[in-house]
Amino acid sequence: MKRLLGSVRARATLAATVVVAVALVAAGAAVLFSLRVTLIDKADAEADSVARNAASALANGFAYDKLVLPDGDENPVEVLDRDDKPVAVGEDVEGMDVTSVASDRLNSETNDDADDSAEGDRDAEDEGKLRATEVADETWYGEGTATVEGETADYRFAGVDVVTPAGVPLTVYAGAPLATEEDAVGTALTTMLIGLPLLLLTVSGVTYVVTGRALRPVEGIRSEMAAITASEDLSRRVPEPDTHDEIARLARTTNETLAALETSVERQRAFVADASHELRSPIASLRTQLEVGAAHPELLDLEGAVEDTVRLQSLAADLLLLARLDAGERPPPDARFDLAKVVRQEVASRAGVTLDSVESVDLRGSRNQVCRVLGNLLDNAARHAHDRVEVTLRTIPDWAVLQVTDDGSGIPPADRDRVFERFVRLDDSRARDDGGAGLGLAIARDIATRHGGTLTIGDAPGGGALFELRLPR
Repeated sequence: MKRLLGSVRARATLAATVVVAVALVAAGAAVLFSLRVTLIDKADAEADSVARNAASALANGFAYDKLVLPDGDENPVEVLDRDDKPVAVGEDVEGMDVTSVASDRLNSETNDDADDSAEGDRDAEDEGKLRATEVADETWYGEGTATVEGETADYRFAGVDVVTPAGVPLTVYAGAPLATEEDAVGTALTTMLIGLPLLLLTVSGVTYVVTGRALRPVEGIRSEMAAITASEDLSRRVPEPDTHDEIARLARTTNETLAALETSVERQRAFVADASHELRSPIASLRTQLEVGAAHPELLDLEGAVEDTVRLQSLAADLLLLARLDAGERPPPDARFDLAKVVRQEVASRAGVTLDSVESVDLRGSRNQVCRVLGNLLDNAARHAHDRVEVTLRTIPDWAVLQVTDDGSGIPPADRDRVFERFVRLDDSRARDDGGAGLGLAIARDIATRHGGTLTIGDAPGGGALFELRLPR
C-alpha cells in the first residue's frame, strides 16, 4: 500500500476520487432532501385542499351523511367532534392514526389559552365572534397512517377546525399518500447508489490516464538523469517537452544545472591539471638541486633552492585560497576596515608607486583578502610597467573605487576577460620565475565578487592597463 501511494500518479488519482466522491455524496444528499421537501409540500397542499373542501361543506350546513368525501385510497378523510369521536369517514376508510397532527393542534391551543389568560377574559362580543368563525385559518400538518380496505399505508395529514351553523365544533382530517414521495426518493437513491460507483470509476480511470500522460515527461527526465549519473557523462541533456508548463521549465532548469555542473567539473579538471603542471616544475628543479648538492656539495645552488621553495610556498598559498573561495567562503558580515589605510600601507612598501587617495573609506569585508587583491594588482602592474605605477582611491555614491594603472603596453580588449582565468599568462614566452603561475588576477576577481564588487580592465589615460576595483561602501 505504501509503495502504491508512493506514486504521484496514484496519490493524484486517489485525491481526485475522494474529492469527487465527497462532492457527489453531498450533492446527492441535497437533491434527496430537496426532492423529499418538495413532495411533502405537494402532499400538504393536497391534504389541506381536501380538508378545507370538507370543512367548507360542513360550515355551509351539509349533514354528515350528505358529505361527498373522496375515495379513501386517494385521500382518506375523517371528521371528529370535540371528544375525538368520528362523525363522518371517507369511503373504505377503516382507521386513521393522526396522533402527530392532533398533538401539534393541542399544543397550539394550549399556548393560545395561556396567552388569553395573560391578557384577561374576553367579553361576550369577542366570544361570539370566535364562534362565528366557521372555518379556521390555521392548518396543522403531520405524518401518520391510514387503513383503507385492509391495507395500511403512510400519509401526510392536514387538520382544519370548523364550526357548523348549529354551533358544533368539528375537526376535519384529510390525508395525501406518501407513496409517490417514497417511490421518487427510493428511485433517486437507487440511481445514485448505482451511478456513484460507476462515476467514481470513470473519474479514477480518467485521472489515472491523464496524470500518467502529464507525468510522462517527468519520467523521461528521471530516466535520463539516472543514465547521466550511471555514465558520468555531463554533456548529455534531459529531453525538454515542447510545452510551456512547469515540467518544461523543470527540464530547462535541469539542463541549465547540468551545463553549469559540466562547466564546473571541466574547470576543476583543468585547475587540477594546471596546478599539477605548475607544481611539477619547481618541485623537479628543487629536487635536482638537492640531488646535485647531496652528490657535490660544492655545486649546491642554495639561492636557487630557496627561490624554488618560496615559489612553491606562494603557489600552495594561492591554491589554498582558491579552494576556500570555490567552497563559498565569504567575509564575516560584521568585519569592517579602512580601505584608505590599507592602500597607504601597501603602497608605502613598494618603490616607484604613486598614490592619490582620500583620507578614509570605511568598508565591510575581509581586510586581508582586499589587501591581497591590491597586492596582486600592484605585482601585475610592476611586471608590465616601464617606469610608472599609479594608485587612485576615490568614492562615489554607494561605491569605493580603487584604480591601479601602469605605463606598459596594456592588454588587448579581446584578452581582457581571459586574463582573469586561472593559470592564464598572455606572454607565453615570459619566464615562469618572472611571470608567476597566472593565479593572481583570478584570485583578485574572485575576492572582489565575494565582497559584492567588480574588477574590470580598461585603458590608462597615458597608455598601459587600468585595473578598476569597485567595492560597495
